[in-house]
Amino acid sequence: MTERILLLTGHLAYPRLIKTMNGLGQTPFVWCAVDIGVKVAALMTEAIILRRVPRPVDADRIILPGRCRADLEALSRALGVAVERGPDEIADLPVFFGRGGRAPDLSGYDIRIFSEIVDASGISVEDIVRRADMMRAAGADVIDLGALPDTPFPHLEASVRALKAAGHKVSVDSANADELERGAAAGADFLLSLTETTLGIARKYPVTPILIPQPHSDLDSLVRLAERAQREGIPFIIDPILDPIHFGFTASVARYIEARRRLPEAQMMMGTGNLTELTEADSSGVAALLLGLCSELSIRNVLVVQVSPHTRRTVAEHDAARRLMFASRSDEALPKGYGAGLAQVHDLKPFVITPAEISERAADVRDTNYRIEVAEDGIHLYNRDGHHVARDAMALFPHLSVKGDDAHAFYLGTELMKAELAFTLGKRYVQDEPLDFGVATEHAEEDLTRSRAMGHTLRVKAER
Repeated sequence: MTERILLLTGHLAYPRLIKTMNGLGQTPFVWCAVDIGVKVAALMTEAIILRRVPRPVDADRIILPGRCRADLEALSRALGVAVERGPDEIADLPVFFGRGGRAPDLSGYDIRIFSEIVDASGISVEDIVRRADMMRAAGADVIDLGALPDTPFPHLEASVRALKAAGHKVSVDSANADELERGAAAGADFLLSLTETTLGIARKYPVTPILIPQPHSDLDSLVRLAERAQREGIPFIIDPILDPIHFGFTASVARYIEARRRLPEAQMMMGTGNLTELTEADSSGVAALLLGLCSELSIRNVLVVQVSPHTRRTVAEHDAARRLMFASRSDEALPKGYGAGLAQVHDLKPFVITPAEISERAADVRDTNYRIEVAEDGIHLYNRDGHHVARDAMALFPHLSVKGDDAHAFYLGTELMKAELAFTLGKRYVQDEPLDFGVATEHAEEDLTRSRAMGHTLRVKAER
């Protein structure tokens, strides 16, 4: 049977919702929209929905606006059909319904992230565990203990054991054979990086070595080493080594391709830090490109370094990238339209409302409260006394009437500056909402079953 979908919305958004849904053309489902009777869809409450949804419910699924705060499970039980939250913006409904009537699924991945603590030998065991916990929260699967050259690591064993006790998978990364063996004896799961001269360590312990060529670019030595490990029954991962741009990058990419051709079944690793750390570019785009390469070459392990200030969120970026590539490969689709959070500076669809639509809204306003919106022609500021458009926030100052209301003036200043930033970069702006920079910033968990707390300026007024 054809699925029946009921979309709930508010009075102001209803015409745009109908127009957008009609624009989808023929769909694998039938739909209808209901104006729930509130002016703004985000003001819906569970009580309003339960009172105003037509009964009996003639739908298999009900979709609420993304900003509606309501307990979906409670509504589903009360209405007898599945209730889910759709996108925040009507403009995103085509993507939301673009794959079989469901939003893209970014829950799956098949690439393991090794996150390196590069200075582990120089920090305490407690700090190592603290960093590891943060890395795991960002998406790391294995914590890599990096040993520094000519630097003693007396607490190596204690670090491995503490990480294992905290539930972490652990790898030890060192050019010192003694440190590698100490790490393996302490219970490390992986060793980085073994060569033809150090493979013997892996015979003694239940550990998976990451094998590298020696000399650096000698793929033949890596193939010999892999074949030797295979003969001896040692599980292994090969790393042909990715080099920085202008220092062998193109040749190293070719080395990965050739390694996959010569060892089609081998587990592989790519260390991405030589590009993310050593390229003056946003690390999110670099991570997306490299994880796309990993996806095509079936490279299922990446070693991530998060040291430079411009890479401070790169573990989370790699996590988002592996999910994006897994989903798009599974869908046999381009890695676009999934909203994985890697388009951080510029949004794919920054302006979700037209200047004409804003003008229509402004014409209906009958109060003095200022509304701020952003469209392709600039920042729109309007209330019952006028509708003004500018490309920079300061140009709107003469149209503000907030004398004697410091809190309101401060609020409008911050919102207008945020709107200017959104217009300049090409990002979505929603009044009272933070700008979305994807995984470049941390997002506080929000309880979508509860209405939001009173805002700063309203709290200030209430306290006076």
